Amino acid sequence: MKRMVTILAVSLAAASFSGPVLAAEHGEVSNMISKQDQQKMVNVAHRGASGHAPENTMGAFHKGVEMKADYIEIDVQMTKDGELVVIHDTTVDRTTDGTGKVKSLTFEEIRQLDAGSWFSEAYAGEQVPTFDEVLDAFRGKVGILIELKAPELYPGIEKKVADALVERNMDRSNNGKIILQSFNHESMKKSKELLPNLPHGILAGAGWANVTEEQLAQFAAYADYFNPSMHIVTEELVSDVHEAGMKIYPYTSRSQEQALRLFDLNVDGIITDYTEHVYYHPVKNN
Repeated sequence: MKRMVTILAVSLAAASFSGPVLAAEHGEVSNMISKQDQQKMVNVAHRGASGHAPENTMGAFHKGVEMKADYIEIDVQMTKDGELVVIHDTTVDRTTDGTGKVKSLTFEEIRQLDAGSWFSEAYAGEQVPTFDEVLDAFRGKVGILIELKAPELYPGIEKKVADALVERNMDRSNNGKIILQSFNHESMKKSKELLPNLPHGILAGAGWANVTEEQLAQFAAYADYFNPSMHIVTEELVSDVHEAGMKIYPYTSRSQEQALRLFDLNVDGIITDYTEHVYYHPVKNN
């Protein structure tokens, strides 16, 4: 029964994005689920609303805001000439019409690339955005989850990111609306020293399936989030993360079924390509 209510609640929340027909279809059901029976699930648009627009572009970030995401997640790297840019892969090959490593290309070379046509002609001409552009366009409008991507390739990137945030007075707690994370845990230690008032997160792949309580306690000394691959999330892991005093935002949900499974595991937020899958879920009875 609990799972049925969950499905109804998520479907209702998605109705606003599905037009009046779907909304009317669920109209009678909406009165059955009160706000008191619902708890907000933090909704993180992975690389922007990347199920609907080319990842890590301004188009994807605007779409994430339009779809009421709580956060947009971005990946930050550095060009040959020291410009911070927002792109996921360490090469430009997959998501642009160019080739080469991000660290081997100048900002001007990267700026000339088309980062949208691979997804859809409707996004032809989208550029690889700068970190500064994303901060200036979205601060105060949506939370920003900043991933330092392969920081070991970019000595000093932690300081550059910190400087950009400090310059904009975004280095304060600000209700948790700026979070930094990385798979490189040493990088997060450096970042926490530079930005002690901002929450930081540890990203964890499949290799951390057997993370111990002791390891989580060590992470909690400088991190506020433990954000693992959704494939290793269990009730025990969620409980252990919470016991360590951290929150857990698994990645990357790409289907309604995956989102529902994570709802049931009582995670704090979901990093997803499809923000319409993640809105409300019922409060569990203790």
